Amino acid sequence: MSCFVDTSVWSLALRRSPPSTAPEVRVLEASLERGDLVVTTGIVLQELLQGFQGPRAGEAIVQRFTLLPMIAPEFEDHVEAAALRKRCRRSGVQIGTIDALIAQLCIRHDLPLLTTDRDFEEMTRICGLSLVRAPE
Repeated sequence: MSCFVDTSVWSLALRRSPPSTAPEVRVLEASLERGDLVVTTGIVLQELLQGFQGPRAGEAIVQRFTLLPMIAPEFEDHVEAAALRKRCRRSGVQIGTIDALIAQLCIRHDLPLLTTDRDFEEMTRICGLSLVRAPE
């Protein structure tokens, strides 16, 4: 299974020792163990680095993320993310700029999103975003 992993899941997986037992973290761990394609982007790395304290934590995150394929947003992704955010707002769903960009990257690369953020659930009824469903 290929997937894009959102900051919310990485944060749960990396913040705790031992890691969280949230279903989404278990899905991430299983995907990594199987050697599945787990994709990220620079803004997810940036959000994680901003949220963790100390240089050792930052170095460990950077080291882990150097092993992951990174997709970079292109010009058109930003245009489409803005349009997606507007469509969501017109449908009564408020999403942030970063979430709109992450959703757009997942849509363009045909990657399901692994997240704990319920805002993305609302987005699935408005756009072509698909989510990884973690077993309860």
